[in-house]
Amino acid sequence: MFDQIHEECGLFGIYDGSGEQDVALDTYLALYALQHRGQESCGIAVCDDGVIGYHKDLGLVSEVFTKDVLANLGQGQMAMGHVRYATTGTRSRANAQPLVINHIKGTMSVAHNGNLTNAAELREKLELTGCIFHTTSDTEVIAHVITRERVESPSIEVALERAMDKLAGAYSLVIMSPQKLIAARDPNGFRPLCMGKLGESWLFSSETCALDTLGASFVREVEPGEIVVVDQNGPRSIRTHCGKTPSSFCVFEFIYFARPDSVVEGSSVHSARQRAGAFLALEHPVQADVVIGVPDSGLDAALGYARQSGIPYGVGFIKNRYIGRTFIQSTQKQRESSVHIKLNAVSETVRGKRVIMIDDSIVRGTTSARIVRLLREAGATEVHMRVSAPPFLYPCYFGTDIDDKNSLIANNHTVEEIEKIIGVDSLGYLSVENVRKLAADSKCGFCAACFDGQYPVAPPKVCKKNKFEQKLQRKGTEKDGQ
Repeated sequence: MFDQIHEECGLFGIYDGSGEQDVALDTYLALYALQHRGQESCGIAVCDDGVIGYHKDLGLVSEVFTKDVLANLGQGQMAMGHVRYATTGTRSRANAQPLVINHIKGTMSVAHNGNLTNAAELREKLELTGCIFHTTSDTEVIAHVITRERVESPSIEVALERAMDKLAGAYSLVIMSPQKLIAARDPNGFRPLCMGKLGESWLFSSETCALDTLGASFVREVEPGEIVVVDQNGPRSIRTHCGKTPSSFCVFEFIYFARPDSVVEGSSVHSARQRAGAFLALEHPVQADVVIGVPDSGLDAALGYARQSGIPYGVGFIKNRYIGRTFIQSTQKQRESSVHIKLNAVSETVRGKRVIMIDDSIVRGTTSARIVRLLREAGATEVHMRVSAPPFLYPCYFGTDIDDKNSLIANNHTVEEIEKIIGVDSLGYLSVENVRKLAADSKCGFCAACFDGQYPVAPPKVCKKNKFEQKLQRKGTEKDGQ
């Protein structure tokens, strides 16, 4: 519906050390908390006495997991779950996760957040040796690499350790074997993954908000390059790949992806967004009557701008939270009015006033233009837009849905031109310098390559988002022409 940035997925895993947890239900509730990270598909795998059963499908968590489906998953000692938004791979049930792999040494379930930068090369090598692929996602490439190592390794964790020597790019992983639950992050630590405890149970999650939902306590982050293995003896760490490269955590997690009530890399997301707003007020001051935020991730930044500037904060928009993911716009008129269905301006807040509107980003500019038009129609006399991120200028190769710089408005127009395109009186972006200061309590390094082009890992040779689908289409065309 909107030209927004999306992130690939959310991960969760639980190992029940007491035998008292309903691990399927816990995973279901955790995925509910992580739904913002992916609304395309979801899945849960449960391990009961060494046997892994699973269910996954297209749709939201509430759509896919009915009471009967959860009951059929049964009870077990371990479970893992995944919510997905595709940054690579088409929207299909086959690409839903977790992937459950049967191999000569047993069964393995894998869920992944991020993008590999060498996925195309790895897949081609695997295909040339006879590997068969059923999906078009990077995750199946990871599963094949781990499985090949497992054949010659004494354990699944050793196989993963060896596989990490071959994987490049961004990957936070949760893996389940018949006896073990494993979590791992790439050496750069692009994507979040944390560890929690609930009684005698150990948990892994993309964000702490899922731990809070279950009443679990946060233990620590899984470190970049670390492998954490949980079995009947509790957790243990493999740190072979730790410290090999500076950490490069995605700074956009703080700006947009993560839920504001989460704590990521030691910093509150809510506080980081308020800090972004405060920086904006210092960098781009303007005389105005009210500061408003675009729901949801613009709200905290608007509050920070208001506090720093002394300009009153107001509720400028009401968001309709009952618009389903599958809302269909069959005509141009419906597409044009979609923003009215999703958002409605509060005229009492903006009528006759100079308004500062805070949003998290501008991608192509079409949504921003429609939102500005809402404020004008509601009676705002001036609209000054402030963006709590720098301009998007470069593609992201590490799990964010930005793969074509030609579609980015900031890459093709000056700030003055964008002002005219979206219809604002003034426009100001957060600086790259200050975006790196948002997470004051974090000790990690940050990746801001989509803003400054400084990639911590070499970009892939095959860059298109649907690289595997395009390859399959070419093969089909060549075959038809024979």
